[in-house]
Amino acid sequence: MAEYPTSFDRDDLLKCARGELFGPGNAQLPEPPMLMMDRITDISADGGAHGKGHVRAEFDISPDLWFFECHFPGNPIMPGCLGLDGLWQLTGFNLGWRGWQGRGYALGVGEVKLTGMVRPDRKMLTYYVDFTKAIQTRRLTMGVADGRVEADGEEIYVVKDMRVALSES
Repeated sequence: MAEYPTSFDRDDLLKCARGELFGPGNAQLPEPPMLMMDRITDISADGGAHGKGHVRAEFDISPDLWFFECHFPGNPIMPGCLGLDGLWQLTGFNLGWRGWQGRGYALGVGEVKLTGMVRPDRKMLTYYVDFTKAIQTRRLTMGVADGRVEADGEEIYVVKDMRVALSES
């Protein structure tokens, strides 16, 4: 396993987006505005609800975020798919953090429940990703995880069986 810290600030996440954290051709985060977190507060390969790894991260919400203006005019709401993408981003980040090689891509999700909304008056999202499987073989590198998102402490999204893979092609 590579030796990386267990928390990352926004500058670190931007280095990852530029391909500078895990090296060229390996896991990268998207750049803003698609980067859906401001910091990773904790990460492991053996922690979390199932002892197979976890990630905790935060995203500061402000009324001037790009999606509020267009989704929906007069009724601004963060698209739920962006919260799901944040969970996928963190799942892939964990695989790169483990030192596993390849570019990340989402493979799917088993179940998604959206029970709340992110409006401009919210202050912070907290992401929780708990791995149920982390697989690295000669032919496959993949993480399977459950996740949830809280807005100001209120659970608003729950997902089961997110799948992210790394591929060297």
